[in-house]
Amino acid sequence: MNETVVCVVGNVATQPVYREGVAGPSARFRLAVTSRYWDREKSAWTDGHTNFFTVWTNRQLAVNVAASVEVGQPVVVQGRLRVRTEQRDQQNRASADIDAVAVGHDLARGTALFRRGAKPEAPQAARPEPAWETPPAVSPDGDPARQGQEPVAVT
Repeated sequence: MNETVVCVVGNVATQPVYREGVAGPSARFRLAVTSRYWDREKSAWTDGHTNFFTVWTNRQLAVNVAASVEVGQPVVVQGRLRVRTEQRDQQNRASADIDAVAVGHDLARGTALFRRGAKPEAPQAARPEPAWETPPAVSPDGDPARQGQEPVAVT
């Protein structure tokens, strides 16, 4: 299946909303992306139109986004673009969502301190220690000196 993968640079517009669901954790936030262009008449950079995206994250990415991302921070988001249309109040409305596979701070506009997340420890069930010793074999007549030997018939 063909998917549209995008990489978008913008500012976090809303505080991430974190939820623990049956399928695992998820988080979402709005991202504002404003184009800038050089206005020759003013000889200055000018802000263009602002596009808003809802960024959706899942599993460990959601946990890390909820702990690291705040309103106003510049971020880079990579993921699959989904454009939805719906009719509200007799008007067609379109919204653009990004199912993110990566979210990071834009280091062209500031610094960040990376800290690796702790892996969750899997609960370990208490298991009895295995018996590593092999019990001594006893001959059929009960003599431990003849372990592992076949009984010999004496005539």
